[in-house]
Amino acid sequence: MSTTTQTQLNQEEIKPSIGSRILNTKAELLSGEIAGEIRGLLETRGVLVFPQINFTPDEQVAFTKTLGTFAPEGDDEGVTKITLDVKENPQSAEYLKGSLYWHIDGTRNEVPILASLLSCKVPSPKGTGNTGFSNTYSAYDALPDETKAEIDDLHVLHAPWASLFYYSPEPALAMLKGMQAIGEKELPLVWEHASGRKSLVLGCTCHHVIGVDHQKSAEIIHGLREWATSPEFTYSHEWEVGDLVIWDNTGTMHRAEAYDPECGRMMLRTKLEGEEPWAN
Repeated sequence: MSTTTQTQLNQEEIKPSIGSRILNTKAELLSGEIAGEIRGLLETRGVLVFPQINFTPDEQVAFTKTLGTFAPEGDDEGVTKITLDVKENPQSAEYLKGSLYWHIDGTRNEVPILASLLSCKVPSPKGTGNTGFSNTYSAYDALPDETKAEIDDLHVLHAPWASLFYYSPEPALAMLKGMQAIGEKELPLVWEHASGRKSLVLGCTCHHVIGVDHQKSAEIIHGLREWATSPEFTYSHEWEVGDLVIWDNTGTMHRAEAYDPECGRMMLRTKLEGEEPWAN
């Protein structure tokens, strides 16, 4: 009599409020047998780390497809190079400077991407180039009830051009207009998801809180960002060659930590298509 062995998810928590480390083999991950459990854990923990799993680009694409609908970037059905080196990434290196500040991807889209998967091919020197993550579900849950009541119904104008002033305080008019052409969108400050859970929608694309004077607006936006990026809710991943990290883009913020753009740091990214539009 033959028996079938069911693959078990092998994981350990990184911090109480954010992050888990997945210890399954490459073959187990590519089989798709534990894809549902990985998806569930991703929503709960925000960030999943696969230490030195050493996916090839094709394997990263295949693994991404086990988790949901693959989201191509541009005309490319494969991985996307992520680097600040203009020699390697002449079209996007300038735009990616905004990635050094806390943000959520897709704030101008009707449906933000579900998740990003980033693998390390060439790390930056030790002590630089980590990627930071903030669990915005946990950050909201831990707020005092009176603060939740104050912010639950607020809306914020998100604009990619707002992030420009973080890294270029005196931009040329042409650069500003180029960023403004990307678009902007009004979003809830607190996103009540279809699951019933709530998360904060923050980051460097926040311009102002709708209907609130600008001084109070700045206090709300930056005060909540400070809260959400405190040590309790954050994890900073120090990259090793072959690492893969997935984060839930609908319930976390992320940022690249500073590094020399000419150091050769090279990451490969894939994405999962969004499944839930922003709440009104």
